[in-house]
Amino acid sequence: MIPREVIERIHAAAKIEEVVGDYVTLRKRGANLIGLCPFHNEKTGSFTVSPSKGIYKCFGCGVSGNAVGFVMEIEQCSYVEALKQLGKKYHIDVPEREMTAEEQQRQDNRESMFVVNDFANKWFQSQLWDTPEGQAIGLSYFRERGLRDDIIRKYQLGYSPERGNPLAQALKAKGFQEQFITNNVDTKIGVGVVGKSEDGRLYDRFRDRVIFPIFTVSGKPVAFAGRILKKKENVGKYVNSPDSIIYSKTNELYGLFQAKQAIARADMCYLVEGQMDVISMHQSGIENVVASGGTALTKPQIWLIKRFTSNITVLYDGDAAGIHAALRGIDMFLEAGFNVKVVLLPDGEDPDSYAQSHDSTEFIRYIEEHQTDFIRFKSALLSKDAGDDPHKRASLIKDITSTIAVIPDLITRQVYIKDSAERLHISEKVLTTEVINLRKKKIEEDTKNREHEEVRTEAAGQTDENTVAAPTENDRSPLASNYYNLIQLIVRHGEQQVELGDGEIYSIGDVIIGTLENDEIQPPLPVYQTIMDEFKRHSKEEGFKAEQFYKFHPDPQVSALAVEMIAEKYRFAKPDKDERIGDLTARLLYEIKLTVINMQIDQLEQALKEAQEKGDIDTQMTLLQHHPLLLEQRNEICKRLGNRVINV
Repeated sequence: MIPREVIERIHAAAKIEEVVGDYVTLRKRGANLIGLCPFHNEKTGSFTVSPSKGIYKCFGCGVSGNAVGFVMEIEQCSYVEALKQLGKKYHIDVPEREMTAEEQQRQDNRESMFVVNDFANKWFQSQLWDTPEGQAIGLSYFRERGLRDDIIRKYQLGYSPERGNPLAQALKAKGFQEQFITNNVDTKIGVGVVGKSEDGRLYDRFRDRVIFPIFTVSGKPVAFAGRILKKKENVGKYVNSPDSIIYSKTNELYGLFQAKQAIARADMCYLVEGQMDVISMHQSGIENVVASGGTALTKPQIWLIKRFTSNITVLYDGDAAGIHAALRGIDMFLEAGFNVKVVLLPDGEDPDSYAQSHDSTEFIRYIEEHQTDFIRFKSALLSKDAGDDPHKRASLIKDITSTIAVIPDLITRQVYIKDSAERLHISEKVLTTEVINLRKKKIEEDTKNREHEEVRTEAAGQTDENTVAAPTENDRSPLASNYYNLIQLIVRHGEQQVELGDGEIYSIGDVIIGTLENDEIQPPLPVYQTIMDEFKRHSKEEGFKAEQFYKFHPDPQVSALAVEMIAEKYRFAKPDKDERIGDLTARLLYEIKLTVINMQIDQLEQALKEAQEKGDIDTQMTLLQHHPLLLEQRNEICKRLGNRVINV
């Protein structure tokens, strides 16, 4: 954990307009700055930066945050990594708190492995550019494939020599420990650029191959793919880095580091299969392209893309077997809310070869003219396979309905049902019924899986420091709205002092939290409880200002919600004309009490109805005794709210 005083220094130094300005062209508009949102496609700028408040907000897609939050979002990095990046930008040293021995060991392992990969990446490049063998074999191969030198350098391509184990020797000479250069499949310690034979000898895993480094979204070399140039018996074309504590092939996309800003600008991502497809398209001028690396798509990969765009176009080279295998993964894009298009390239062409023979204008024109909505593409493909066979057609219809069923948006689902019913010559009602049944079944399965996962996670005591789940869609129930109002007051005015009827002076935060706790009104979201706990812990500190404290809170969930609450005046509760903040606080507290009492009355009346149906006289008598008390309390609160006679 980074010391709080260092975090405060970074927040004080990091000017939001400078941080955002590194990625977005901003122009002056009154006291604020405005530009095109980097997180969604727009023609008219709605992305607003407030230098005075130190926050940004897009009034188009709704994203908001502070300087640290912006770096986390745009670079897809953790809170600590964002702080370190800003610390480097503003020349602030970022020491961290003393960690436990276990934490320190894990961090040391990770850092050591990244250092090994960085060394290996530079070594592979030096072999490519600076050795006769690398130039004659590796560099010649890339140039023969049509790659320019600047593109080879941009993607940091390399070469590993054919004979001996020179990388292993170089790593050992540099003092790297064997455990970090090899790989333990059980502990997943070590990056595996070096292998170890049964007799204990070390060998270079990627020998006699050209090297494609794989980077994290923030640009760290996390793994390598090596392609062999000479056909050898019983030797695979590609060798890849093994899974480790820093790398899982299911969590990375080739080329995303180089493509992320282009994807955000275009609000579109092209998905291809191989590394050369990505590099050749990038060289032709189409930079918003990534590759799955020849593996089946995974949800982590899909959500990586989702951070930059919800529009995906998948390019196929026309191989029927490959297309059928890929169809399963595309459903996950639809489930994640993507707009999915498919493009089949001409026979005999793949993205690499087509990019080599066409410029970006020609390539994009071809895509625009030939891209097809995914479900229509899938329907046509499967219909061709099914022919007139009734059993195959029934299977086809079930396949299409299963795809439609994963789409989260109701209107989009209905449009596809109508379109598919016409294309498949089947009743729209039948398709609708089947989709509804499939969605019900999936919801039940997801609920069970979520419950099992929650139990597993709780038992393991695990949390993900990179997961930021600030509530973007608040429950609009009365209780949730009431609670949101009160938490917003704590965030915006928590330290402000008010005088109660007993003549004592209290802060707004103390009044709200004390009342909620006294009446045992539980928060509907955990982040609300965190905000209240943090207020009790820090509000008595000298110079405490709630808005600044929460806006720059080290918990990204808290800061994200705080910025949202600061950026808007009031979501649900608007102060009446001339209403003081103390009066507003009292009114909102009475309103949440009224909501709770109304809920209690509803529950009591429902229980009374059930007791009457069962003929349970004793329960009826008990409930009837409580009913007038609740009604009396409700009337008293309504009276206070109506008269607005509140002594605060």
